[in-house]
Amino acid sequence: MHVFPAVDILNGKCVQLVQGKRDSATYFGDPLSCAHRWLDLGAERLHVVNLDGAFGDSSANAERIRDLIRDTGVEIQLGGGIRSFHDASSWLETGVERIIIGTLATRDPRVLSRLSGEFGSERIMAGVDAKGGEITTEGWQKCEGDYLVWAEQFEDMGAGSLLFTNVDVEGLQEGIDPEPVARLLQRIHLPVTVAGGVSSAGDIRILKDLGSFGVVLGSALYSGRIHLQEAMEAAQ
Repeated sequence: MHVFPAVDILNGKCVQLVQGKRDSATYFGDPLSCAHRWLDLGAERLHVVNLDGAFGDSSANAERIRDLIRDTGVEIQLGGGIRSFHDASSWLETGVERIIIGTLATRDPRVLSRLSGEFGSERIMAGVDAKGGEITTEGWQKCEGDYLVWAEQFEDMGAGSLLFTNVDVEGLQEGIDPEPVARLLQRIHLPVTVAGGVSSAGDIRILKDLGSFGVVLGSALYSGRIHLQEAMEAAQ
């Protein structure tokens, strides 16, 4: 199972939020420095989110993210504020390994087919951000129906993988809820990377046993509750 340290960017800085709330931000400095911190500890890939983009400013942090892509040279999956086919294709042409399409996928699922046809499905990841069993959009502000139904539609429309984020436990550092992950993995056939609540090696082992393709480490990694080396060992 792959481990993706998170580099979330807000106001040009690396941050972690609690429950996606902007005013809960804890700042950790320069995004590139944070990226190199995890790479120096053995990370081989990164999960990068443009939080300003998720909150509505898709152009924010673009240059910082491009610098990070060029400087690190590692596998990067990127999400946050990708609201059009043009946004998506521009990032793919910049060199990210895959892009995460969330709100756009619910507004126009056909964009997944178009992107997969042009760039390859392995580079197109659909975001399934679930809260109370419903998919959420617009920075987790709107609920749009059963997350499992949406996941099936994303698979049918050509997404090559899914990012499942359990908003109910995200950022709380209190552990995962395996039940919605298990339901998702039983329902679809795509590789699924899981985010939200991952706080221990035990959480990672559970996700691995369920069949998750990858795991995103955020708040618990930055707070020191879980260390990258133990996470990577648990994922093996």
